[in-house]
Amino acid sequence: MEFKKYTKQRSGGIQGLRSFKDTLPKNIKKVINKKGHIYSELLNNWKYIVGDDLFKFCYPKSFKSSNKFGVSTLSIMVKRGHEIDIEYSKKKIMNEMNDFFGYTIVEKIKLISFDDEKNIVVKKNLKKTNVTINKYHNKIKNVKNEKIKKSLIELTKLFQEK
Repeated sequence: MEFKKYTKQRSGGIQGLRSFKDTLPKNIKKVINKKGHIYSELLNNWKYIVGDDLFKFCYPKSFKSSNKFGVSTLSIMVKRGHEIDIEYSKKKIMNEMNDFFGYTIVEKIKLISFDDEKNIVVKKNLKKTNVTINKYHNKIKNVKNEKIKKSLIELTKLFQEK
């Protein structure tokens, strides 16, 4: 019996723990290498890049890197009422980011405003209705095995809770 040379499994064993990067699929590694590194570094150092005063009411939402169709764009979520402050600070934010990464990383900043109101939705006490229809109740009653019958009833109770 011959050993296959071109398998997707790791050739040779490595003792100890594998790094997280090795466990990811190839297509996800490409996404992380292209976009994820810049965005994660941006999130980690956002307070340093924009300063304490702007940090209180804005945060980065997404980063789109440049390609042949468009320029690299940073989307920033801004609390309603503070858009003007960020608008005047766009140039400063772009310069700080480019200085932080060491090369021109952002060419355009897009602002998205949001309300800071905390809308808490309270669920009304709805009448708990049985999720399973009577047809299924009859089928459960017709099951002869008691263990299966009990587990199906417990399953319906879990659906009721959710």
